[in-house]
Amino acid sequence: MKDEFNVNLADSQATVVTPIEAEKFDIEGYAAYAGELDEICNRFWTADSGVLVYRRMRVKEVFAEDCCDTKKSLEWQLGALQQSMKFKADIPNFLEPWYGLGTVAAAYGFGYLWEKGQAPAVDGKFASTAELLEAPYKPVAETEIGKHTLDMVSYFLDKTKGRIPMSYCDVQSPLNTLSNIIDSNQFYMDFYLDAEAMRKAMDRTADLLIDFTRAQQQLIGDALVKPGHGFASSRRFDGLGMSDDTITMLSADLYMEQAVPAMAKVGDAFGGTVFHSCGNWSDKKADIVSIPRIRMADGAFSKGTDPGANPTEGYADTFAGTGVVLNARIVGAPDLVETKVKELWKPGMKLIVVTYSETPEEQEYIYHKIHEICR
Repeated sequence: MKDEFNVNLADSQATVVTPIEAEKFDIEGYAAYAGELDEICNRFWTADSGVLVYRRMRVKEVFAEDCCDTKKSLEWQLGALQQSMKFKADIPNFLEPWYGLGTVAAAYGFGYLWEKGQAPAVDGKFASTAELLEAPYKPVAETEIGKHTLDMVSYFLDKTKGRIPMSYCDVQSPLNTLSNIIDSNQFYMDFYLDAEAMRKAMDRTADLLIDFTRAQQQLIGDALVKPGHGFASSRRFDGLGMSDDTITMLSADLYMEQAVPAMAKVGDAFGGTVFHSCGNWSDKKADIVSIPRIRMADGAFSKGTDPGANPTEGYADTFAGTGVVLNARIVGAPDLVETKVKELWKPGMKLIVVTYSETPEEQEYIYHKIHEICR
């Protein structure tokens, strides 16, 4: 049972697909397929426990330089949707207007740096949290990055007649956004030396994030799936997905006291908080399930997914009986996935297993095996 990170891959969770032009994509066929799976999602979401399987179709080009080309991004994603229908699953894949990690950071005046073959990087930093609070800012929708993102949404809707499920863009979180635009050394010191400024910055950033997410919500309309971005998502789910990867750099007390209130404020505006962090956040899992109105938490549970993956120990006991969904990403062969699911599952849990099977036959096998384990 091999479990190791492949350093030769540009994206360990990506699937190779063939792009499809919008005019050649079977819109109604996919809409019907997604509608059928949404009913499965609805039964899971309203139940006290259960398991769903999601075969994620992540395309590396969409999360790299091709995100700047709206037509290419859509064609890559339509190719992924077409391919996803061959893999047995309970949750449909969806379109995402992904345009980098700096969407909310743009409100503070930052643009992007583009390197060939890479995702865009936020261009610039404040020297301190206090400097950020003194700087001008404006609504994300008035920035170039915000305008481009909303244009992507409109283009995707137009080309798919509003019939294909679509998520919000990658909004990150107040914590992640600030960590990207404040000098790293000073950022972590400010949690201790200027806690009031940090709280104000978190709250302001939360408001900016809420306003732009509402703009997307209104634009996407009935096609909207939640919680969005890298999470298993459905029209029948709720909450807003946010990436709080910086949690791994903070103590539990600092995180809960200074970062969570802003995150929960955002979540409250959209049906609840949905948490993601890369790396190992297992030491804070009990804190995560205690976040007000937390709906789902996402983590990597194999080294093939993330070299700093979470250990499986303790997650079943922590999540069982809480109603909080654990979205477990597991890159690996069927025997590895089977072992991880056995370690993660406990009656009373709500578990989504995210698979990356290489063939439809492999996916068919592990799909049934997961449901057998989690009866």
